[in-house]
Amino acid sequence: MLSGKRFRLKRTTISIETTVEDRMVVMVPTGAVVTVLSGPRPDDMRMVDILWDRRTLVMFAVDILERGEEITDKSAKA
Repeated sequence: MLSGKRFRLKRTTISIETTVEDRMVVMVPTGAVVTVLSGPRPDDMRMVDILWDRRTLVMFAVDILERGEEITDKSAKA
């Protein structure tokens, strides 16, 4: 389970921002720290909800695992 874990991205990674009326692609840059809010989802084991730059986005779980490195130090800057 990835919920609650933080990752620093080693490569720019695609994510999706969903609003009431639309979906928009958001590129999360190299070096960004993301927090997994929930997921993988029971209805779609491939997707996780993340928090980045005060935005809630959806990202592929495999991208987090392959392009990110987990931050285990609680004092590390977000």
